[in-house]
Amino acid sequence: MKKVALYTALSALALSAAAFATPAAAADVSACLITKTDTNPFFVKMKEGATAKAKELGVNLKSYAGKIDGDSESQVAAIETCIADGAKGILITASDTKGIVPTIEKARQAGILVIALDTPLDPIKSADMTFATDNLLAGKLIGQWAKDTLGAGAKDARVAFLDLTPAQPSVDILRDQGFMIGFGIDPKDPNKIGDENDPRIVGHDVTNGNEEGGRQAMENLLQKDPTINVVHTINEPAAAGAYEALKAVGREKDVLIVSVDGGCPGVKNVQAGAIGATSQQYPLQMAALGVEAIKKFADTGEKPKATDGKDFFDTGVTLVTDKPVSGLKSIDTKEGLAKCWG
Repeated sequence: MKKVALYTALSALALSAAAFATPAAAADVSACLITKTDTNPFFVKMKEGATAKAKELGVNLKSYAGKIDGDSESQVAAIETCIADGAKGILITASDTKGIVPTIEKARQAGILVIALDTPLDPIKSADMTFATDNLLAGKLIGQWAKDTLGAGAKDARVAFLDLTPAQPSVDILRDQGFMIGFGIDPKDPNKIGDENDPRIVGHDVTNGNEEGGRQAMENLLQKDPTINVVHTINEPAAAGAYEALKAVGREKDVLIVSVDGGCPGVKNVQAGAIGATSQQYPLQMAALGVEAIKKFADTGEKPKATDGKDFFDTGVTLVTDKPVSGLKSIDTKEGLAKCWG
């Protein structure tokens, strides 16, 4: 009887352990998505892509975001939470690409795979991998389009830059410098905004990547020089704000606005003529690939590899405009709308 009782007790213990092991195994692959905000359509689509892929692969995904673009403190707190929760991987679009590196390093030391989405960290090797648009190329495309559209007038252009934040995150620098290279402006230090001495540059102002910021920045720069005729904007919400500011002073038809994003509202603004051209990127793909990489790392220990010849995984970029220029590949807004997001 004692043997039977002991066997019964051990069997019950084994069943109990199995019951607890199943949910633990299911929760083994956990991941965090940390975006700059949860309101910008770009990051909304990124979250949508990550959530769908996580559900498909059985990954437990938790999402976090800064209160506004530039809110690095909330992102730091989110990383700390992910470390404490034992996440296998973190996907992040960093607001402060330099300042957040020490916290990123803590996560990596804890054995967490860290993937930067869209915005490379500074230095880029601070993350295990970056899945992003080639932001330098995105800038070059719209810079070259603006230069070729103006033709001979490019040499006398008055150019305004509507940037992201004073912290100058890498995505901001890359798009700015790319535009300058495409337009024929010497960017000087490629890792810094604002050290250029080309007389065509009216100035730089920050927008926080939103419409109101774009409107205010455009107003500020118009006060500095009302003859501005080219505007480079960090993203399409900022471009929409810039257009409204120009419209308020009757300048909306004689100023070229270019941007980067490729969201549906932005492509519609290209179609309507508010934006001349935009470089379309693909946030849903970035996020989905990121979740796939975390799942693979959790299962096999294998880390993602960069695109050949680059130090990041290139998720693609396409110029969208209804006014193409010779020698520069682009798609029209009809095709852009078929590929847009948001």
